[in-house]
Amino acid sequence: LWLRGSVRALLVLQVLGWVGVRSTLVCPKFCECSDPARTVKCVNRELSRIPADIPTNVRTLFITGNNISRLPSGAFRRLDQLATLNLSGNKMGAIEPLAFASLPNLKQLDLSNNHICSFSPAAFSADPGQLRDLNLSRALYNASSVEEVSDLLQNGSLTNLVTLDLSRNDLVYLPGSIFARLPNLKSLDLSNNSLVELRPRAFRHLDLDRLNLSHNALKTLSNSTLVELGSQPRLRVHLKENPFACDCGIEGFLRWLASADRVEEKDALLCASPDSMKDRPLVQIKASQLDCSYAGDMESVLQTSYVFLGIVLALIGLIFVFVLYLNRKGIKKWLFNFRDACRDHMEGYHYRYEINTDPRLTNLSSNSDV
Repeated sequence: LWLRGSVRALLVLQVLGWVGVRSTLVCPKFCECSDPARTVKCVNRELSRIPADIPTNVRTLFITGNNISRLPSGAFRRLDQLATLNLSGNKMGAIEPLAFASLPNLKQLDLSNNHICSFSPAAFSADPGQLRDLNLSRALYNASSVEEVSDLLQNGSLTNLVTLDLSRNDLVYLPGSIFARLPNLKSLDLSNNSLVELRPRAFRHLDLDRLNLSHNALKTLSNSTLVELGSQPRLRVHLKENPFACDCGIEGFLRWLASADRVEEKDALLCASPDSMKDRPLVQIKASQLDCSYAGDMESVLQTSYVFLGIVLALIGLIFVFVLYLNRKGIKKWLFNFRDACRDHMEGYHYRYEINTDPRLTNLSSNSDV
């Protein structure tokens, strides 16, 4: 009897334990779950919000191809074991403060292919987390959103970041010191943007292994940028498909290109201007072959244009003042007439108001009607 009772007790405990485990692994509606892999996938389901009943022990979560326009604070509360989160392709426009604050073990975050126009700098917890990979490829609504991303990267909550992808965002510039507080960053992808120049100190204090600047609008790299890149011993740079201007302004870059073995596929770097140098490989060009007249001509044209514009504006101003002077009497007379007209109009208005508000005149008008 004692043995039979013990067996029953064990069976009851096993059933209760199985029910308890199953309760933590209940799969949300419209999602697919894998218990052994602790993975949940909610893909192309037209979801408008993050499901509230995601299993608390999930480690990998895919919520992609939906219509989640806003990510509110605490959207992933209780998912403290989550390590990989993919939110790509959700038409997401706003990420609110503390949206990712309750994810202490998050290591990979994919926000690519969204329309983010509002990205709170306080989206993560104040303390540095474990996030290592952040994918923001084609994630920003427009180029101005990079300012909010810059504030996010500089607030100290992402100091453990190793990989950052900012490609395909139509960026035309990088805010100063945008990467200054990412000491562990090793891979930075800025490809397929519209970067015209790289500001000084953009890559200072970094120790990158890989920097992708291909498919931008760079005409050269400044000496300060070359110094910053040269101070990173393991760095490999990608610079293909940039419209390099082969004039005197590129001479320093050509010397760096020849002396430093840091550029991938350097033979594929071609001149885009002037026409006499177009499509020539940069590695085959010597300083003596540079067309300096192109840069000089452009500078002289700009200077001439500015001088001509200044002269035209000055002449227009003088003519305007001269016309006012010639018509000073007429203008003065017009001002007096305008003042008198306004005065007559206001006096007539006050007269009508007094008549309408005088009770004696009102009674007189009533008696005459009778």
